[in-house]
Amino acid sequence: MENWINPITLSGDHVILEPMSSDHVMALQQASADGELWRLWYTHIPEPDKTADYVNEALAAQQRREMLPFVVRHKASGQVIGSTRFCNIDNVHRRVEIGYTWYAKSFQRSAVNSECKLLLLQHAFEALEVIAVEFRTHWHNRASRAAIARLGAKQDGVLRNHQRSADGSYRDTVVFSITNGEWSAVKQNLRFQLAR
Repeated sequence: MENWINPITLSGDHVILEPMSSDHVMALQQASADGELWRLWYTHIPEPDKTADYVNEALAAQQRREMLPFVVRHKASGQVIGSTRFCNIDNVHRRVEIGYTWYAKSFQRSAVNSECKLLLLQHAFEALEVIAVEFRTHWHNRASRAAIARLGAKQDGVLRNHQRSADGSYRDTVVFSITNGEWSAVKQNLRFQLAR
């Protein structure tokens, strides 16, 4: 399998995306405790006592070349405030998904998400030369759906009964994407949002 997605640190004005490691377990526990994020039923954020498993699973998927997980570090404070990753890596068609994204409650509705997405999308389209980047979220995660649409991603459709959740319920997954032809306008829009 071609090695075209490798660990890298991406840095902006507000955040640094650094490759996830087992050294980040305690910091991620503290980040998810800010707002008790694991209580959100429609997304998967680790409970404090399951954070080590969450990190180990992400690193095992990275070893299998299925994902590239990052922690999100707030530049001004140096604090780890969340996580994101490239996943569903399609080596043949050079497509990726950006997912598993979450931030500590006190850093939501700030420049953090826009800059994280700008850094990841810029790396995907300009360094990795992907043809499309996908985003997927739970039908009931309205905040996530709105945030993805604000990026400039277009909704491709809804995968009905796509996955079974841990509680046994079925998840309808909303799929969005940005194509390489749309990247220039999306990049301009993200920079505009950050400047505001």
